Amino acid sequence: MKLRHLVEWQKARQVNAAKYGKLLANVPGISTPITPAGYEHVFHQYTIRCNRRDALQKFLADRKIGSTIYYPVPLHLQPLYASLGHKPGDFPNAEHVAGEILSLPMYPELTEEKIGRVAAAVAEFAQS
Repeated sequence: MKLRHLVEWQKARQVNAAKYGKLLANVPGISTPITPAGYEHVFHQYTIRCNRRDALQKFLADRKIGSTIYYPVPLHLQPLYASLGHKPGDFPNAEHVAGEILSLPMYPELTEEKIGRVAAAVAEFAQS
């Protein structure tokens, strides 16, 4: 039943991501997703990077804005991959990024008003 809506939902997510991207483009300390030319992103999640991620998440929560850290542990440090023998420090970029990523609200029905509210809160945090 839901598959028939997939294309329209994907397009809505892409539109919402573009709105976030425009509003967050010049916010200091915030990195937004980049979609290389010639490629398409479905934006199941809208994940930004912030070197003060935990403080930003609390700031948003205090304003009743949800956010999520979907992948707090890089793959090479997860128990499933322990047999590969990787240890902390083997993939420093992945470990660094895992401490910065934060997913903002993203769903097809997300309104422009809500996107604006989230982006304004992120910008307010960045100025603090």
